[in-house]
Parts: sequence; structure tokens; C-alpha cells
Amino acid sequence: MAKLIYHVATTLDNFIADLNGVADDSIFLSEGEHVTDFISDIQQYDAVLMGGKTYEYGFQFGLKPGEPSAYKGLKHYIFSNTIQFESNDEVELIKGNAVDYIHNLKITESGKLWLCGGGQLGGTLIKHKLIDQLVLKVNPVMIGEGIPLFGSVKPRLTLELVDMKQYTNGVVKPTYNIIYS
Repeated sequence: MAKLIYHVATTLDNFIADLNGVADDSIFLSEGEHVTDFISDIQQYDAVLMGGKTYEYGFQFGLKPGEPSAYKGLKHYIFSNTIQFESNDEVELIKGNAVDYIHNLKITESGKLWLCGGGQLGGTLIKHKLIDQLVLKVNPVMIGEGIPLFGSVKPRLTLELVDMKQYTNGVVKPTYNIIYS
């Protein structure tokens, strides 16, 4: 059975992007040891899952529909009812019920599945108890409003801290196992 890990950058006030969906170096620190660690961390994943808006964010940087994002070498699962492209060996477009698809994916696959965004998909998956672990790259900034970590879902969770790393630039990276009751 695969483990689903929501590994994402967030502000101190738990936003993964601003209200316009921007999640760049105007909000998040793009230099420092945490970046090197992140590049190393993503090597542990077997596949990357993302919502349509997260995937579309790459279009402004030249990504074309159906192409893998910056995370080449990882199987991509894109969950969207609005994007149109033909699935291929590298990038699979899933329309419809993400919960059922991801539940089955967790059962049939092994290893680690990386949920890299977005908030709406994260909220749906946490509501259905499908996320096993949170790895948060908490940046030392508060933006007041934006796209919340779990979209409109406001979960009540019990978390077990299993790792904590602090960087000299102020970024902290807690890792939590989620304990569902």
C-alpha cells in the first residue's frame, strides 16, 4: 500500500499561494539549504499528484498540457475537470472522482505518493482521511489571505511530530504523521 504525503510550502499563516494562485519567490524563499533539501526530498517519491490549478501554474513558465512539470522522472497524476489533454506514460489526467481514484491508487501502488498541491484537492483528501503525512516547508512570512493549505476544509486533526528541521533563513520543516480517529 502506498503512503500519501502532502509535502508543500506554506506561509506561517497556512497559505500555499496568494489569492491569485501565485506561489513564487515574492512569498516563498527560493534560496537556502531548504531548497537543496527539497530537491533531495522529492527523489524519495514514486509519483506526484496535483490539482489542475497547481498543474496549470506551470503553463506560464512554458509547460504544455500533457507534459510533466518540473518534477521530471515522476509519474504525474493531474486531477481536473477543466483541463483537456490526452494522458500519456508520464502524465495521466483524471477527471471525476479524485477520492475514489486516489483510494484505489493507494491500494494498488506501493512506495510514496507526493501531493504537491493544491489546497482544494488537499482539503478533499484530508476530509476522506487519505493523506498519511504532512511535510510543511513553513516560510517566515504571513500574507493575511490566500489559498489555504486545505482549501475551504477546516479539519480537526491529531498530528504526531516525527521530524523537525530548522534552517538559518527562518524556514522550518516539520513532518507530521496524521492520526485519524
